[in-house]
Amino acid sequence: MIDILIVDDHPIMRFGIAALIGTQPDMKVVGQAGSGEEGVDLFSQLRPDLTLMDLQLPGMSGASAIQKIRTRNGQAKIIVLTTYKGEEDIFQSLRSGASGYLIKGVSHDRLVEAIRHVYSGKTYVPPEISSKLTNRMPDAILSAREREVLALIAEGDGNRQIGKKLGLTEGTVKCHVGSILGKLQVEDRTQALIVALQRGLIHL
Repeated sequence: MIDILIVDDHPIMRFGIAALIGTQPDMKVVGQAGSGEEGVDLFSQLRPDLTLMDLQLPGMSGASAIQKIRTRNGQAKIIVLTTYKGEEDIFQSLRSGASGYLIKGVSHDRLVEAIRHVYSGKTYVPPEISSKLTNRMPDAILSAREREVLALIAEGDGNRQIGKKLGLTEGTVKCHVGSILGKLQVEDRTQALIVALQRGLIHL
């Protein structure tokens, strides 16, 4: 019997996944969590064989929760089940220790297949997911500061406002913006936001 923990902030989604798993003779849902923090705590208490983890969670992100779980148990088996399709989301999740990555809306058969696959000690990354990683350019990764600047650009802030919020001069902010545009190979802020959202570098 495969004991499974579901971590997702949408009760209906958790209910649906649990109902599906309940139809399988070799699977059982032993716990459900609605946040990253709760997911980490329940994992420590229940020690499930496998965890299904969403990335978009209140408070602690799914990627951070994966890291904490894997720090506590390096053998933990985790499958990401999310709406995020960007190559950076995929890369960060797998680097954090996830053994599988699926997009919500996946067929029931594929979800069950993934669970059994990862439980057996293998990784499960469908071709349509792994192909996105080939488009990821390591030299295009933004620094932590550049991500902060980009997030504030997404909120509609100008260079002066960004500088005040981050404690930077307007000139320094301009340098960061220029670096962001260069790394993302775009010409303006709007294009930068579009590309960053597509790649999973930021989320609205």
